[in-house]
Amino acid sequence: MRRWVQWFRVIRTAAIAVLICTSVGHAQQTEAPTLGPETNLPLPRFVSLKAAEANVRRGPSLSHRIDWVFQRRNMPLQVIAEYGHWRRVIDRDGQGGWVHYTMLSGARTVLINGDTTALRSRPDPNALENAMLEPGVIARLGRCDPDWCRLTAGGYKGWVPKADLWGVAAGEIRD
Repeated sequence: MRRWVQWFRVIRTAAIAVLICTSVGHAQQTEAPTLGPETNLPLPRFVSLKAAEANVRRGPSLSHRIDWVFQRRNMPLQVIAEYGHWRRVIDRDGQGGWVHYTMLSGARTVLINGDTTALRSRPDPNALENAMLEPGVIARLGRCDPDWCRLTAGGYKGWVPKADLWGVAAGEIRD
């Protein structure tokens, strides 16, 4: 009986060591982005609304009920799922549903969040202000570095802190 207890302790210690090594190895691996089954593009990802109006459905087919209608051309949306020709999207408030892919564009836009934001001539908080952007303004997204993004809105171009935008991921870099 004593040998069984010793043998059990050896096996248990080895099993714990294997679990620790395995969990450390998994923690150090970088997570591969999830890819959409239809497009093989990353999920989630940002897109914009191509049409002036798009029906938002409860499920991914024309037979599903329309929950509401997006009515703002170029509005940034986040694709969180794919099924056939349908994309499940959410807006900045987390509201959304299924939209046919023809209603979406890969052209990137962002929404000004929070307070009125200065569009600056350089990515520097002390740079000259080119314009002031009101909350809810939609702007075309250009280059992004870790903290700032270049935008075009209402004929003006300039830089805005990434923290003031919805429609671009926090760590996203664009050339």
